Amino acid sequence: MTQLLKAITTSGLASFLAVIKVFGDISSPGMMSFPMPGITLALDFPIRREVSFDLLDRLAAITAEFGGRMYPAKDACMSAAHFRQFYPQWEQFAVYIDPSFSSSFWQRVAGLG
Repeated sequence: MTQLLKAITTSGLASFLAVIKVFGDISSPGMMSFPMPGITLALDFPIRREVSFDLLDRLAAITAEFGGRMYPAKDACMSAAHFRQFYPQWEQFAVYIDPSFSSSFWQRVAGLG
C-alpha cells in the first residue's frame, strides 16, 4: 500500500474517490473471481493523458510485484500482460465465452484486437 501511495504522490495526480476494503481468507470458487485475502484499494483518477496512463501502468506493476491483482470489471486500461499475470486461468475461462460476444475489454486483454 505504501508503494502505491508513493507512486500516486509522485505523479501529482489525486484520486477523487478512494475506497479501502479488507477481504478475509475464504477462497472464492470463481474461476475469474477478484477477491483474495488482503486489502483492496479502489481509486478513481481524472484522465490527464500526459500522466494518467503512465501512473495506472505503474500502479498495476506495483500490484503485480506484491502478488496482488486488479479488478478487471472496474479497469479501463489494464494491459493484456497484466491481465494474464493477475488471472493466469483466463484461457480456461475463455472457452465458456459465447463466440458471438465481443467487448473492447476482452479484445484488449485477450489479444484479439
